Amino acid sequence: MSSEDRSSAMVRLKIAIVLLVGASGGLIAFQSGANTVGMIVATLSGLLLGALLTWYLSWIMR
Repeated sequence: MSSEDRSSAMVRLKIAIVLLVGASGGLIAFQSGANTVGMIVATLSGLLLGALLTWYLSWIMR
């Protein structure tokens, strides 16, 4: 696997982690019966937390 392929795969993995955590926040809000604004806030918060988690995991793996 070339370094370019590896770099591309890592970017896709990071995006997938962020989206998974964000969707999880939205789904939990939906299951708890939150209104539309609550689901949007939960999804955005999940995306932010997913980005922070991805940054932290990348930082400790250096």
